[in-house]
Amino acid sequence: MNELRETEDGGKLGNYDAVARRAMESLFRTFENFSEGTIVVDAHARVVWINKRYAARFGFEDPQAAIGLECEQVIPTSLMRQVVETGKPILLDILETPKDPMIVMRLPIKDNDGNTIGAVGFALFDELKSLTPLFTHYTRVRDELAATRRSLEQTRRAKYTFASFVGNCPATLEVKRLARRAAQADAPVLLLGETGTGKELLAHAIHAASARVGRPLVTLNMAAIPETLLEVEFFGAAPGAYTGAERKGRVGKFELADGGTLFLDEIGDMPLMLQSKLLRALQEKEIEPIGSNRIVCSDVRIIAATSADLSALVETGKFRADLYYRLNVLPICLPPLRQRQPDVLPLVYATLEEICTRAERDAPVLTPDALKLLAEYDWPGNVRQLRNILERLVMMHDSGEVDGSTLASLLGIKVGPAPADVPPPQAAPAGLAQHAAEPGYAEAMARFEAAYLVQALAASSGHVARAAAAIGISRAALYKKLIAHRNAGRLPTRVLSR
Repeated sequence: MNELRETEDGGKLGNYDAVARRAMESLFRTFENFSEGTIVVDAHARVVWINKRYAARFGFEDPQAAIGLECEQVIPTSLMRQVVETGKPILLDILETPKDPMIVMRLPIKDNDGNTIGAVGFALFDELKSLTPLFTHYTRVRDELAATRRSLEQTRRAKYTFASFVGNCPATLEVKRLARRAAQADAPVLLLGETGTGKELLAHAIHAASARVGRPLVTLNMAAIPETLLEVEFFGAAPGAYTGAERKGRVGKFELADGGTLFLDEIGDMPLMLQSKLLRALQEKEIEPIGSNRIVCSDVRIIAATSADLSALVETGKFRADLYYRLNVLPICLPPLRQRQPDVLPLVYATLEEICTRAERDAPVLTPDALKLLAEYDWPGNVRQLRNILERLVMMHDSGEVDGSTLASLLGIKVGPAPADVPPPQAAPAGLAQHAAEPGYAEAMARFEAAYLVQALAASSGHVARAAAAIGISRAALYKKLIAHRNAGRLPTRVLSR
């Protein structure tokens, strides 16, 4: 390397080491000139040099103030220490800064023996136009990831509150009372009732009223997932734990719900093998993902629901007694809709308003015989069936009056013709016709609403805000309706005297 080499014209080339040093210096100066910033650290990742542009970006007006500091004290997200410790370069990377992300390159500095004695980093943000597509792609992917995370967080929040559980008959009020009490505790809740009675809605409401409202609400339906996948869904899996497992593994629902609520729907369908593992997770408050020795602490509040008779399943050996007693701390039995007849019409109005608002359609007008049919039907499918019928009604019929025969066809009820031998009604004497006439449809509905609002107030001991929440409208809307009915003479003046 120290030899001199003659050129064809007899000239002499300089010392190879000198040329190499000059090349390195020239390369460094070139990078330093077109880059947005340059930094050099020693073997301990302390800053030994930083140019003025780079120092100013991180709040150092005088570059000398950064000399001697740990690289992370100057650039909080710096990876220069990693380059020094591994001796390996990081050729292209994205560095997040308080202003804009920067494309950076980091190279180790080595002595003649190959030992790493420092590192140099260049920020190549604007000048390398060929990197613009990479940066554009990165920005798009980052924005999509942020949007996906926001959407996922939204899906793991409570969608309903106690106001969503419409009704104020005694059975409904008792369910709400027990649920509000359960929301203030942290013990497991067991929701019992027929399919379609609103168990999931009540689980959301309990979470929304609890101290865990700021943490995730994660749902797992036992009946909707194959038995072979349930354990993975519960506890997660390490990378490669089973054939076809994702390269990065899988996070289980227990870990996702940490600090929040895990809603286990149709708990009666859980396999016996998994019941013992669930019991252990509840008792120990820790889980172990499949194929991993990693222990994950899990602070989760359990709300379980089932339409099955768990006590009967325990007697037949299909459900573990110890798990049943562990879950059955705060049981709440949701009555079927046929036992909540006074709530049917309020549910009809609230559901119709929601469906029509979402579909951007005018609500159909239900005639008295249609309302009577809805109120007297026993609803074997409960609230879910009621919603289904109303959604079909809105989608299949234009706005206008809907009579009982139309609803009967949707419900599959046959309505026969009136008996032929029934004599036609006698005409009333002319002088009594005005007094005997029934009120018009609008007035009849107004009177029904007034009576319903008075009933809601009575059930709430005259507390307007509580009554409004019970029937699913705002306090201001309830006041407005009460005043209008009072002014129309349908309510006594003392109704709003509280």
